Amino acid sequence: MPKKLLFIVNPRAGRTKSHGPLFDAAAIYSEAGYLLTIRNTRRRGDATRLVEQYGADYDLIVCHGGDGTLNETVNGLMRIPADRRPQVSYLPGGSTNDFAASLNISSDLAVAAQSAMRMRARMLDVGRFADRHFVYVASFGAFTRTSYSVPQDVKNVFGHFAYILEGVRDLDTLRPYRIRLTADGETFNDPDGYLFGAISNSTSIAGMMKLAPEDVQFDDGEFELLLVRVPKTPAQLQSLTRALLYAEYDDDQGLIFRHVRHVTAETEENIPWTLDGEFVPGAPRIDVSIEENGIQMLL
Repeated sequence: MPKKLLFIVNPRAGRTKSHGPLFDAAAIYSEAGYLLTIRNTRRRGDATRLVEQYGADYDLIVCHGGDGTLNETVNGLMRIPADRRPQVSYLPGGSTNDFAASLNISSDLAVAAQSAMRMRARMLDVGRFADRHFVYVASFGAFTRTSYSVPQDVKNVFGHFAYILEGVRDLDTLRPYRIRLTADGETFNDPDGYLFGAISNSTSIAGMMKLAPEDVQFDDGEFELLLVRVPKTPAQLQSLTRALLYAEYDDDQGLIFRHVRHVTAETEENIPWTLDGEFVPGAPRIDVSIEENGIQMLL
């Protein structure tokens, strides 16, 4: 019996509308012995619905799109019992592709497909945010809105530059976010608040902030928690900017960096979050946990 592959494609993602690279990737999967079923997404949530409904009947799920498409795919996978959960592969086609960059997945679809068909499976942790899952980051604060406020058509035309432009515009709205976070028993509750916070499993956040590769392990059962304090003087702002630029995570530089397994976020104000670049509403209390080896990805 041939192996079965469910190929989920977001036709709106990315800057190119050529189907040639997708045909090349499909041919590679077929030559590797897979029988393909190709389904296009048409609206938000389609990838989750398709994977949850049909995924257990397939040996491999491949998704093509941006980080949001991957997030939806993984949310569908996590609704399948672990003993029936198929492997997954990712053909990045978005504007920033943070997670693909972290895992060195090629933006050339044929190259990415060929690499996956070498069958080098890797277990990856998955984050749980209340009743939803995320692949690589849950974040709040400055620039968080950038990833979901840039219109898709603008992303397609300008790519990563669109995020930079929107981020610069966000400078006018910088403000402290007052939030109490408890991470593995350690509490962070700066009365001046934080400019930005991220609970991540990635070396790249929103295409704008970087974590050192040696600081991130994708299957160690831990997140990387990054909090950016509010600078009070020009000198503190200069130190903070340098620390972010050179990934110098020192509490004295206005940054808090920890490896953690569980985070509880509590706030009295309405703070919006993003999961893998997609908006989610805040809540007075949110628990964020990690599911070790949640998915098996072919890289």
